[in-house]
Amino acid sequence: MVETGLRERKRQRTIQSLSDIAIGLFVEKGFDAVSVAEVAAAAEVSKPTLFRYFPAKEDLVLHRIADHEGEAARVAGEGPAPLAALRRHFLAGLERSDPVTGLSDDPDVLAFHALLYGTPALVARLHTHLERSENALAEALGGDLEARLAAGQIIAVRRVLAQENWRRIAGGEGVAEVRGDAVAAAERAFGGLAAGLPGLDRP
Repeated sequence: MVETGLRERKRQRTIQSLSDIAIGLFVEKGFDAVSVAEVAAAAEVSKPTLFRYFPAKEDLVLHRIADHEGEAARVAGEGPAPLAALRRHFLAGLERSDPVTGLSDDPDVLAFHALLYGTPALVARLHTHLERSENALAEALGGDLEARLAAGQIIAVRRVLAQENWRRIAGGEGVAEVRGDAVAAAERAFGGLAAGLPGLDRP
């Protein structure tokens, strides 16, 4: 059992290292300008080894946000009022400048978002990530048509809010300048969701 745990930790460290090396190259040279062979060479592994961990080039980048895929579903399942829980979670993310909310001026975060949103192939793969997040949330909300409709709206609201925050900060505004508007926009957006989805906002 201990050996299995050590092997898994080593595997996770390898995956993280490969992703970090690839993202560094992509940020420096552009996603389309860097080949998988170049990433493998920089990481000192073979191409087959790289593909064993990452079946597609885009996965090297999306790995950085993969652990957020089930986040909305997890938060929604924490209590009897899932929408209220999701609202609190997003606002708490804004308070601590969580990169997922877009409210971060860390240079590495800004460079990653510029890479992600500025590369058509990555934007397309991001939609797959969002679709999986939406499906997981729908299941957490009950799995029926109403749950799927609600999940689609919630995931869209979170995405648009985060992209607006990132757009403003990438445009040169500071976190302190944007935070107040970001909180107000989140309150309005989740208020609109609560009005349209009253069953999700109360026990």
